[in-house]
Amino acid sequence: MTTAILESTLVESTPMTNANAPLNHRIRNIAIIAHVDHGKTTLVDSMFGQSGIYRDNELRPERAMDSNELEKERGITILAKNTAIPYTNDKGEFKINILDTPGHADFSGEVERVLTMVDGALLIVDAVEGPMPQTRFVLRKALHHKLKVVVVVNKVDRPAADPARAVDQVVDLLIELGADEDQLDFPTVYACGLAGTSSLTIDGPQTDLKPLLETIINVVPAPPGEKDKPLQLQVSTLDYNDYVGRIIVGRIQQGTINKGQMIALVQRDGKVSQNRITKLMGFRGLERIEIDSAEAGDIVAVAGIPEVQIGDTLCDTANPIGLPPIDIEEPTLKITMAVNNSPLAGREGKFVTSRQIKDRLAKEIKSNVSLRVEDGESAEQFVVSGRGELHLSILIETMRREGYEFQVSKPEVFLKQVNGQTHEPFEELLLDVPEENNGACIERLALRKGELQNMATENGRTMLTFRIPSRGLLGFRSEFIRLTRGQGMMTASFEEYAPYAGDIATTRNGVLIAHEAGDTTAYALKGLEDRGQFFVGPRVAVYKGMIVGEYNRQQDLTINVVRTKKLTNMRSAGAEVLDTLAVPVNVTLEFGLDFIGTGEWMEVTPKNIRLRKMNA
Repeated sequence: MTTAILESTLVESTPMTNANAPLNHRIRNIAIIAHVDHGKTTLVDSMFGQSGIYRDNELRPERAMDSNELEKERGITILAKNTAIPYTNDKGEFKINILDTPGHADFSGEVERVLTMVDGALLIVDAVEGPMPQTRFVLRKALHHKLKVVVVVNKVDRPAADPARAVDQVVDLLIELGADEDQLDFPTVYACGLAGTSSLTIDGPQTDLKPLLETIINVVPAPPGEKDKPLQLQVSTLDYNDYVGRIIVGRIQQGTINKGQMIALVQRDGKVSQNRITKLMGFRGLERIEIDSAEAGDIVAVAGIPEVQIGDTLCDTANPIGLPPIDIEEPTLKITMAVNNSPLAGREGKFVTSRQIKDRLAKEIKSNVSLRVEDGESAEQFVVSGRGELHLSILIETMRREGYEFQVSKPEVFLKQVNGQTHEPFEELLLDVPEENNGACIERLALRKGELQNMATENGRTMLTFRIPSRGLLGFRSEFIRLTRGQGMMTASFEEYAPYAGDIATTRNGVLIAHEAGDTTAYALKGLEDRGQFFVGPRVAVYKGMIVGEYNRQQDLTINVVRTKKLTNMRSAGAEVLDTLAVPVNVTLEFGLDFIGTGEWMEVTPKNIRLRKMNA
């Protein structure tokens, strides 16, 4: 996963003078919390358009905040990003720093970093659906950080919109998450992000976004910190630019920072070094603009510090006092990543050696603070630990697209010994499913040691809440998609380590294993269709030991999928079967991680994902 804010563009502009540098009481720092498709990106696009950051003849990008390729494909926020818009009213000119937040608990590291830089949160809720599962995790974190929450009921123009009901559901959710009286007394803005309008009342006229922006200015507190105190800036995000080198992004907790200034870098271990700031940049939209100076409360980008880690502190050289490190939740899941040693190894990847994989992982952990990398059983293996399957799969997919080729093992959870007893991670699982799928989901999760905590049905859909061991979720995502025919939504967040819940029976059947190398034939596949479901179609290269399908029984079965039709005087050997073959299962990254068992590898290349036995 590349570092956050990579898509921000470094823009040369007229440097701001010290006199023009914004004071902290003119700054508002807010995070955005929203479920998928609740209109966050569209609303921010409208805020950009009305803030005057675009020139009249400038091309205005759509979905500006979803700038990462994987984010656009999956419809989720993966990387925390920050932007800034100017806003002027009768009190003067203000700067609103907006930080996007990932909604999935797997990206808790990104969330923790973002929330240390803001003083308020914009909770965007669909007027039809109300608050949804993906908002719970980040909202809980925001309440923990005592952030002031502004609720934006979006899409009020939809035919089935019920803004009053949505607000009631937000109140219920805040109470459930332990909000105090001050947090329950939240302001509400009713908006239509696509039209770029808002109102402070349900039935009020929808004008421009001024009511929303005024609410942010009046309700979200200005960032604390005094400009006359010694400098302290905590590193929250790392980036890299070919021209200026490593770039750090963070909020100035106190003091003033200047271009060309000598600063002290205080690292997590207490080590202190001195460096000179070569470039200082502020934000305008998604662009970075060069500035000469910035003061306490603002969010800036700094270049000129080569060896720096997230959580380090930039300080005044005369007072090198570091800030407490950012507290990040520990990983709960691990995989073994190794050099690909299959018979087809090295044919499709650009980076295939252990040194190249090790260097890429070392680069990743500098910015991905939730990730851990340790040496494996051999020099060609690495144990990679993360916050969940999604967290790890994003890393794998990113490396794959960069040209890396490797293989990964079945995910395993971390176990702890507490007072001589084995403890394992438990998660809170939220399912939003069609009502007719309730029974099947409850039944399957019970087999995985899931305990139903709450159940509520409304408008044909049911919200199910479970407490379940992290082990019980391994392999469930693909099964859940089949159970709900793709109409369900699931989200899980780490809850606690608790005593081991006992063995969980495997629900997977055996596998179909290729007997020899070659290209699969339609003739062979057709004759073996009754054995199970295939992962490959005809004319696909396979090798001995490669998993080509799921057997319809519990044990494994070795089969010949490259067998050709024998030549006879009645028909040529090249004559293929005319019968239609069943469509093979599409082996995606998530499917592979869910499916493989102990003693099996998932082979990952830029072009293919294959499953195989380790002893193949």
